[in-house]
Amino acid sequence: MSTVREVTYQVLRDLGMPLIFGNPGSTELPFLRDMPADFRYVLALHERAAAGMALGYALAKGKAVFVNLHSIASAGNGLSAIQDAWYLHAPLMITTGQQDRRHLLAEPFLTSRAVETVRPYVKWAYEPVRAEDVPAAIARGYHLAMQPPMGPVFISIPMDDWTHDCQPLAARQVS
Repeated sequence: MSTVREVTYQVLRDLGMPLIFGNPGSTELPFLRDMPADFRYVLALHERAAAGMALGYALAKGKAVFVNLHSIASAGNGLSAIQDAWYLHAPLMITTGQQDRRHLLAEPFLTSRAVETVRPYVKWAYEPVRAEDVPAAIARGYHLAMQPPMGPVFISIPMDDWTHDCQPLAARQVS
């Protein structure tokens, strides 16, 4: 059995997204640690810059680009780029980290309401109900981002989801 993290990297490969733009924080480390050698990470010193570089790259390539931001703070800091992507119909697959699911009830620091914050500026905003749903949410988000009119999508992912067991997922062709 694979982990959510391993299955997600395979889905990203299958979808042709081996490049990740980002400004990481603690909630993203379980996803980013020991990144596979066939992936490249473009580090930005600020979330607006990370989302802005991804926006330009998506416009130039005409295909979805993966952006990983840190929690609600980074989604807020990058919100102007997310709005730009919405108005420019740029297909961005934006993810942010969420606090560990086991702690959400207590609403600790870094608990995110990012889905509600970005919803007006994306085609789809979602936080998976189960850890095993993360790879399918990434695949769905990709297809929605690429569906005309193209535009950004957003997924909030609890940091402990990456280590859960997960069945492989075949990325499908959508036309």
